[in-house]
Amino acid sequence: QLQIVESGGGLVQPGGSLRLSCTASGFALDGAMIGWFRQASGKEREGVSCISVYSRTKYSDSVKGRFTITRDNAKKTAYLQINSLKPEDTAVYYCAIASSPPLPAFCTISARRGHWDYWGQGTQVTVSS
Repeated sequence: QLQIVESGGGLVQPGGSLRLSCTASGFALDGAMIGWFRQASGKEREGVSCISVYSRTKYSDSVKGRFTITRDNAKKTAYLQINSLKPEDTAVYYCAIASSPPLPAFCTISARRGHWDYWGQGTQVTVSS
């Protein structure tokens, strides 16, 4: 069964850090594009970061310099290291996978569902003192 599971969310104080994980089961990640998205209460889902098949990365302006995306194909897992957290980072964070991206060297943080084949259920990140 094809499945994506996110983990690592939680409650953290402003300025703190978390590492989110996105683990795939039922398929290999080697040829996949991976993206991280978030959705705050009452807002649309927004792209945060992505990593291409060849590990080229992209970040939204709001997280650039604070978030780092990596991948470990052997573990079928992608990570999102999030540092210097701010209250406005509070959201449910989702991982998405495109199993056969048309341009493997690149990735997109567009949340348009046509770009992505699988979505996880999300993990809550709450930044509050």
